[in-house]
Amino acid sequence: MKKESVVAKKKFGQNFLKDENVLRQIVEAMPNNENKIVEIGPGLGDLTKFLVDVKSVEAFEVDTDLCKLLQSTFKEEIATKRLHINCGDVLQAWQSSLIDEPYDLVANLPYYIATNIILKALADPMCKNILVMVQLEVAEKFCATHGEKVFGSLSVITQSVGTSHIMVKVPPTAFEPQPKIDSAVFLIEKNHDRNDEDFEDMLRVAFKQPRKTLMKNMSEFYDKNLLQEAFSELSLTLTIRPHQVSTHDYHQLYKLTNKRSLDGRRESGNDRKQPSTK
Repeated sequence: MKKESVVAKKKFGQNFLKDENVLRQIVEAMPNNENKIVEIGPGLGDLTKFLVDVKSVEAFEVDTDLCKLLQSTFKEEIATKRLHINCGDVLQAWQSSLIDEPYDLVANLPYYIATNIILKALADPMCKNILVMVQLEVAEKFCATHGEKVFGSLSVITQSVGTSHIMVKVPPTAFEPQPKIDSAVFLIEKNHDRNDEDFEDMLRVAFKQPRKTLMKNMSEFYDKNLLQEAFSELSLTLTIRPHQVSTHDYHQLYKLTNKRSLDGRRESGNDRKQPSTK
């Protein structure tokens, strides 16, 4: 099978990155360390050929036709163990850690599962850095700072585990076939793991309706008097919107509301955990 005969499959969200300038920029932006590279959705191998020149790569490809093409194209790299190709659904393989050694995720991610993959990588203790191509609007959400309109739960989760920033914006012309939207490469450098489900439950409540006030959103699930006390202690106005609150204050708000809620339940003799807000 030749590359020229491969047709992108919509069900896998395939848009092959062909611009070699962008491909080189991705490689140049990689953190300088000894970690293995995990590539999800290598497609035709356009990025893979640059990655295997730098480090060993563990690739995951769901498309069986592309798996055969990659195995044929990279016979030498596979033989010398610079490349290992896993054929199948990466989300099924990803029960806890994707591989059993430290790695950096470097990939042009399929758009339809990009957010899910990034969140899985943020939770994976073996994943140390994430350098990926996604839709521009998704990259902006992961990299936003409080006060920006797109600042939301993804921004808070990312800032809770490390730092992030957009490396390069990429036009549709860099791909084949061309998507209808702009893309971006962004980097997350982790220093913690994402593992607090209760905190993320609170974020879902906080950002449930972004145009409403934070107090309005949270009072549907939390005692209003408890919230007013916490807001006052953190110097948050009752009219503040969810995107205007910093990641630090969200963590403080979580600690205050949970501690006081627990204290209240102990005083009433009902020390049961609050129901999940998922």
